[in-house]
Amino acid sequence: MVDPSQHYLQSVYRERLLEHLLIGELLKHSWLYDGAELEVSTPAVDRAGHDVVLEANGVVRHVQLKASALNASTRSQAIHLDLGKKPSGCVVWTRFDPTDLRLDHFLFFGDQPGSSLPSLSDCDVAKHSKGDSTGTKKERPNLRVVPVSRFRSISSVAALYEVLFGAPTSALQNQENE
Repeated sequence: MVDPSQHYLQSVYRERLLEHLLIGELLKHSWLYDGAELEVSTPAVDRAGHDVVLEANGVVRHVQLKASALNASTRSQAIHLDLGKKPSGCVVWTRFDPTDLRLDHFLFFGDQPGSSLPSLSDCDVAKHSKGDSTGTKKERPNLRVVPVSRFRSISSVAALYEVLFGAPTSALQNQENE
């Protein structure tokens, strides 16, 4: 049994683990249903708002990854403005079971494959979580706070794959052959 404090004491480890689990599930889905079309790249420098670049079916997605436990009270996410400058930029927020790290469902903020990130102009500017020496929490001008209500719930990896890239090409070919 995992000590609950491990979730915050080892948060970077958990974040990377959940990223690998998600990418593994997307790769498995691609293998089984899309002719192993998915390509995965990671940026060498984290400065433009995305954690991973995914490409399948001619669609390139710059993806910012977020994760929180099912019992977490997180009501928003800070999204980098530069994500809106990337082709098909989007945010995938993984909700997971904290007892076994099972991926439960996903929250998606983005648009159709090939379309830009929805506007963040009506979102509040994010602030640092900790105050300076005077207690003032300074603004983070390149980040906007997006409430959970702007995210779309996605129930499965298969549904997430389709939201990201459209219907798998092998599924389209099967439909054409019928």
